[in-house]
Amino acid sequence: MNRIVILAAPSGAGKTTIMARLIEAMPDKLSFSISATTRPIRTGEVDGKDYFFVSLEDFQQKIAQDGFVEWEMVYEGTYYGTTKDEMKRIWSMGKSPLLDIDVFGAMKVKRIYGAQVLSIFIEPPSIAVLRERLIKRGTDAIASIDKRIAKAAQEIEQKIHFDHIVLNDDLNRATEEVKALVGHFLAT
Repeated sequence: MNRIVILAAPSGAGKTTIMARLIEAMPDKLSFSISATTRPIRTGEVDGKDYFFVSLEDFQQKIAQDGFVEWEMVYEGTYYGTTKDEMKRIWSMGKSPLLDIDVFGAMKVKRIYGAQVLSIFIEPPSIAVLRERLIKRGTDAIASIDKRIAKAAQEIEQKIHFDHIVLNDDLNRATEEVKALVGHFLAT
């Protein structure tokens, strides 16, 4: 059976670091699922590695062609989505896709694939800590951080829909907890 692992979290919750450690620990079992997005590429990002950066027109065309497993307009005018082709590519390698998607996308994938999916919500210690992490990251303007914080409150409310909630108040402990959950899921 094809399996899917989803990690979702508000921006700044530590999800990307946990995902990198998870793939490093299980390279023969997991592969990062590269999402498509219409947002501009950031300094240091690589098209086809971090995201597939596409135009709004190309994204909308793929929606019309039913080319996504899930997609969302995460921020006004900015779309993110998981393509069916990316899932097939990973399964063809005998691995499980590791999806880094927003909470609403995660719920869509869970509805479609049911028991084939393990969904884990990475919860930040607090909104204040989340804001501090986003500011320290230094990649976004304050207005953008404010939008992310407003969205974070909505995302945290959705955590009850996930199979597991992992509090990231200690990155090493949270990583080990996620590794154990994923290891068990992939072994069953």
